[in-house]
Amino acid sequence: MIYSTEIKNMCTVHQGAKHGAAPIPEEAKWVKSKEVSDISGYTHGAGWCAPQQGMCKLSLNVKNGIIQEALIETIGCSGMTHSAAMAAEILPGLTILEALNTDLVCDAINTAMRELFLQIAYGRSQSAFSEDGLQIGAGLEDLGKGHRSMVGTTYGTLEKGPRYLELTDGYITELALDENDEIIGYKFVNFGKMMDFIKNGESAADALKKASGQYGRCDDAVKFIDPRKQ
Repeated sequence: MIYSTEIKNMCTVHQGAKHGAAPIPEEAKWVKSKEVSDISGYTHGAGWCAPQQGMCKLSLNVKNGIIQEALIETIGCSGMTHSAAMAAEILPGLTILEALNTDLVCDAINTAMRELFLQIAYGRSQSAFSEDGLQIGAGLEDLGKGHRSMVGTTYGTLEKGPRYLELTDGYITELALDENDEIIGYKFVNFGKMMDFIKNGESAADALKKASGQYGRCDDAVKFIDPRKQ
């Protein structure tokens, strides 16, 4: 280590107050983190790409500084979706410091990693007060039984009004309108359930019927419209 002549000529003054790192909550423990290996926690974060045309929700389960589980959910950009596939291979096994300085292919995923690093390093994880944290597999639980991301896609114009296209229930097939042409409900297909029925040997027609449902006052509707065509 090289010191300047100015520093060399200074006298030594000993430090007084030196209490170390402030403790942060980690999996029901208070930890003074000094090394990457001191960090544990499960948390989520969101990132966006430079032109802000797409975003990523990233969930990481970190144990002793090493990423054990990663859930990458993206929306708005086809290239980002393929980048997420690579990130799912890259992230597990890295320390959070390695992951912060690894090219995760997509700006949105890189930004999400930065946001998660800040949360975890400062003790703002979702599992801060959960004893032993969350088990590996917690990321899949976020997706529900069908292991599909919960996506809401709606659209509207001043001239023609709103269109619900996809909600947590599933793919919207029809909108229910009242006498004032206002939305009072919708019919949907849950693709996750539909695919499970098909994989279990049911016909596509039967699977579609069993995975279909409705929400709201569909029985009171004056008419139904296809939100993608009408």
